[in-house]
Amino acid sequence: MKIDGVPYQNVDWNALPEETHQGETGVATWRTFEQGNIRARVVEYSPGYLADHWCARGHVIFVLEGSVTSELKDGSKRLLTKGMGYVASDDEVNPHRSYTETGATLFIVD
Repeated sequence: MKIDGVPYQNVDWNALPEETHQGETGVATWRTFEQGNIRARVVEYSPGYLADHWCARGHVIFVLEGSVTSELKDGSKRLLTKGMGYVASDDEVNPHRSYTETGATLFIVD
């Protein structure tokens, strides 16, 4: 990953405005920093959250709290708990989506 157009700066994630995104079930609340070619977010999934779409965008994901299941469109599933994460490149062949029974907080860079 090459980060362009982003000078050094502190980010107060708690001061960023919240955006709510409805899932197929539940909601995702985002606090987003976006500049240059980078988007970084702290995302909170409510209990019972299921993404409303399959995502082919690449990500670096780190689970801060809770647990989330990452499901690939081929049907495979991977449980991620606090301290775990994944990396995925932009990939139209293997899209993924997230689900959580109990809720989760993630740090996501894409």
